Amino acid sequence: MNMVRRVLILLVIALVVAAAGAWLWHAAQPYKGYESAEQFVDLRPGDGPGVIGRKLVAAGVVSDRWTFRLVLWQSGAARRLKAGEYRFDRPMRAADVVEAIARGQVYLRPVTFPEGLTIREMARIFEARGFGSAGSFVDAARANVGLVSDIDPDARDLEGYLFPETYSLSRHAGAAELVRMMTTRFRQVFTRDLREAAAARGLTPRQAVILASIVEKESARPEERAVIAGVYLHRLQVKMPLQCDPTVIYALEALGEYHGNLTRANLRVDSPYNTYRYPGLPPGPIDSPGRSSLEAAAHAEPVDYLYFVSRNDGSHVFARTLAEQNRNVRKYQVDFFRRKRLQQQPH
Repeated sequence: MNMVRRVLILLVIALVVAAAGAWLWHAAQPYKGYESAEQFVDLRPGDGPGVIGRKLVAAGVVSDRWTFRLVLWQSGAARRLKAGEYRFDRPMRAADVVEAIARGQVYLRPVTFPEGLTIREMARIFEARGFGSAGSFVDAARANVGLVSDIDPDARDLEGYLFPETYSLSRHAGAAELVRMMTTRFRQVFTRDLREAAAARGLTPRQAVILASIVEKESARPEERAVIAGVYLHRLQVKMPLQCDPTVIYALEALGEYHGNLTRANLRVDSPYNTYRYPGLPPGPIDSPGRSSLEAAAHAEPVDYLYFVSRNDGSHVFARTLAEQNRNVRKYQVDFFRRKRLQQQPH
């Protein structure tokens, strides 16, 4: 009888060892139970191991909940699992899935802000990429103005200080987190050296950013920007109105009255941003300038030009006198568009 009992015990042990071995072999096999090229799993703050296991199994990332829970127990990582969106694009062992979540290897989504956008334009991109409402971005840009108070104590929002670039964000990153990233990047670009160069030209940091935001709108050619900055500084020096169309457009957009074309009536709008009516720089930046424009404002070229006009190819021609400017306007604007209209007429 004892012999039979010993045989049964040995048989049970053998079965347990075989089962454990089979499970270890199964758990060690890479698994992919979804048909698409990639699979996303969104783990929310507060999700416990049970919820996480169910989400991973439902997504086809892990074969079954028992495998997940046993591997999780074996790893000792149950309290280190991190919330976030995870991307899976290949067969993975359950242990590797657990390790990725414990390390917080969250999938980051890129969002790009081109140069020359206003806060409201950036807010629309923020919303379109699915990170939150446009209103939350605008609110964050106003509530977090303290992020630049040492550079610009007069700032009422972060217009001009949200550096245009591509940022990588987790799905659950909020507007406040993003504006912190953008102002941090602005500070890295708008260095102490640039601020000191601007001061040598009589500009406070705020004035330099305002000038850079104007330059950003006026020219897409980096090689021209320091010259254009110099033109505006020359106008300020001789007490001439800046007469800058982009500042008027900014004022009209704030009022909801800009419809794509700047008219003579628009130039009479009563706004401190209307540099045809009010002397000096506008009260604040009109967009977020990029590196080239910030450098151009800080290193504005000392020029004797007072005017410039577009050649309609992205470049500008500069003039010292109003008579010279009028000739350039006729050549590059009046005559150019007259010829264009004639060419478009049916023969």
